[in-house]
Amino acid sequence: MHPPGAETIVVRHGELGVKSDQVRIKMERQLQGHIECLLEDRDIPGRVRTERNRLYVETDPEHIEVATEAATDAFGVVSASPAVKIEPALEPIFDAMERTTEACYDGGTFAVDAHRAGGDEIHDFDSRDLEQDGGQRVGETIDRLGHDPVADLDDPDCTVFVEARPEKAFIFVEKRSGPAGLPLGSQQPLVALLSGGHDSPVAAWEAMRRGSPVIPVYVDLGEYGGVDHRARADVAADRLARLAPQYDMHLRVLDFGDIVADLMREVEATRMLSLRRAMLAAAERVAEDHDAVGIVTGEAVGQKSSQTTANIAVTDAAVDLPVHRPLLTRDKTDIMNQGRELGTYEDSSIQAGCNRVAPSYPETNASIEQVESAEPDGLLDRARSAAVRSLQE
Repeated sequence: MHPPGAETIVVRHGELGVKSDQVRIKMERQLQGHIECLLEDRDIPGRVRTERNRLYVETDPEHIEVATEAATDAFGVVSASPAVKIEPALEPIFDAMERTTEACYDGGTFAVDAHRAGGDEIHDFDSRDLEQDGGQRVGETIDRLGHDPVADLDDPDCTVFVEARPEKAFIFVEKRSGPAGLPLGSQQPLVALLSGGHDSPVAAWEAMRRGSPVIPVYVDLGEYGGVDHRARADVAADRLARLAPQYDMHLRVLDFGDIVADLMREVEATRMLSLRRAMLAAAERVAEDHDAVGIVTGEAVGQKSSQTTANIAVTDAAVDLPVHRPLLTRDKTDIMNQGRELGTYEDSSIQAGCNRVAPSYPETNASIEQVESAEPDGLLDRARSAAVRSLQE
């Protein structure tokens, strides 16, 4: 919902405001660039400006909704409001509040939430004037619409927001949540292992939310994976790529068919641990080619037999790069709910055949010596070579 004639989106960031001036300015530019890329990729006309710890997207009323959706997809954005821009004087502000109430109020209690940026030398009014006198104007409008004007400052059904700045003022009625976090590109890239399940897309998204572009990697398990398994990873990678059009986020597919077949023949209780170690080794090799500084996975403590604290220590020993696990302490239901919000849940719910790799009686408390003695010779080198060959094809 937005005021009539809304042509500006007020964009707010969070953590950037506590950074040093030099870092904040750099990150604001990165955030501005990200929003510009999202608008361009979606063929939405708009201009993005940065001004006094705020970003503004200027578009036309016809595109205000889709432009707001694009802005709230940008990592680092806490909230965004489609707004009408007016002269920062009382009468124009009150007139705009009246028009906004007429268009947006549909019953219930109301409130006015107003803020003034700038001192008395700039405005001849303060926030209290906007809230008290503006609230009276809004109440009169509600009464004229045939409703009983009841103010509720704690939990109103309709809020008219006013943000008055030195050169302009903005009227809006909602604050749409964004992902928050840090602007994409403010951290170095990570390789993201996408399995096609519920967890890995959410983990990759969380890494992006903290500013790291990701290089999506899918490990093809050969006959133990299947077309359905690969399709889930493709959809997840496409969804993530739509949020970062300025980066090359096509899915890198690594052929592990022979490696998995050997593990199935030669390894029993620690099979999944050796497979995880091989995957990490391959991901590390991909990271070398893309100047990535770490690996991100969707693992959570205790969720699977390979994800006990002891087994995670064993798998991490296969690589030198840090392995980041944004979901480490999250519950499965929480992860799945987040997948629904991201739009990856339904495709990740498709049944796939990869569960056949897991042994009937997996080891849950392995030692590095136990795993290394059971796995085929040269496994990690084979995994790295498979990554090189796959990337060259």
